[in-house]
Amino acid sequence: MTMDRDWRLSRVRHAMDVAGLDGILMFAPGWRRENVRYLTGALFRGAFAFAYLPKVGEPTAFVGNSADASATREIGRVKDIKVVGFPEVGDISSVIREDLASSGTLGIAHLELMPKVLLEPLLRALEGTPIISATRLMDEVRLVKSGWELEQIRRAGVVCSAGWKAFVAALHPGVREFEIVAAVEAELKRMGAQDNFMLLASGGDEVMGMTPPGVRELQPGDMVRTELTPQLDGYYAQICRSAVLGEPSEGQRKSFDLFNEAVEAGLAVVRAGVTAGDIARAENDVFRAHGYGEYTTSQYTRVRGHGHGLHPDEFPPLLEDNETVLEENAVIIIHPNTYTPLAGYHVLGDPVVVKQTGYEPLLSVERILFSSPI
Repeated sequence: MTMDRDWRLSRVRHAMDVAGLDGILMFAPGWRRENVRYLTGALFRGAFAFAYLPKVGEPTAFVGNSADASATREIGRVKDIKVVGFPEVGDISSVIREDLASSGTLGIAHLELMPKVLLEPLLRALEGTPIISATRLMDEVRLVKSGWELEQIRRAGVVCSAGWKAFVAALHPGVREFEIVAAVEAELKRMGAQDNFMLLASGGDEVMGMTPPGVRELQPGDMVRTELTPQLDGYYAQICRSAVLGEPSEGQRKSFDLFNEAVEAGLAVVRAGVTAGDIARAENDVFRAHGYGEYTTSQYTRVRGHGHGLHPDEFPPLLEDNETVLEENAVIIIHPNTYTPLAGYHVLGDPVVVKQTGYEPLLSVERILFSSPI
């Protein structure tokens, strides 16, 4: 863990040097904790947390309760831990002022997510200090994973594969969407997952996208789509798959063939040095070649995949205009999820580790159109 900690700090500090930052403050609201987790290693449960890394010296953590302080102390990655009340930021600003003195630029990761009740008193306390957003900086820092991080994501991939098996086992006529999710959650928790981000949709070719589970009961012929993303020790792995209740229709089979060809095309491009746009373009070219190019646009879909790790939907988004270069040991999922008139919204995708000459798969689940007996 010490080597992993030093590796992380060196990546952040190199990025700080390039950006001209003398200190970086990381903010973690309750739903976006990845940057503070990256620095501290702790799994926070409170409503907010901060971590400050100076250009030279050890980081300091600022947490909202004693439980988070204990979790941070147990990991042992930071010099000091301060419990701060909401919205009091005095302790935070005093540490930054002491470090930066009268000169020095401060970067704040997730500056855009800071509520006014926290941001405004911080800005007043640091009046005269140049402050810029460091959100993109930390997105790029976290993109490449350490050996230890990759081991956690591989373990999450094992749990992810087991979650899909539980998903398929739960499918039968009359089961409600939330009951499927409950069965999956039970298996994931049994295997040690702390969290799971999951979307789902059931029905026919009228389905335009996925949502949290509802009360709809499954019917014979339904295609059930899911994006299943368990978290293990802070790290996420995601699987995108679709299953049919009963024998797939011709349209559902054609839809699977189209999406599988697109995934294969994206995977064929993956290696260190390619861009996020190169992969998205390879996926979209398959749709264009078959006459479905319009369904790769923002009218029908969001991205063709994305990074993940400490957050289920990390930088970079796989989009044709994204020129982010993928380095070795970046982790991405390739998923050309979108609507087409063949069978409605279709979900298919696999996460991989980018390697020098290709990729390492993270799942053991085969890519087929699953059919569940009725």
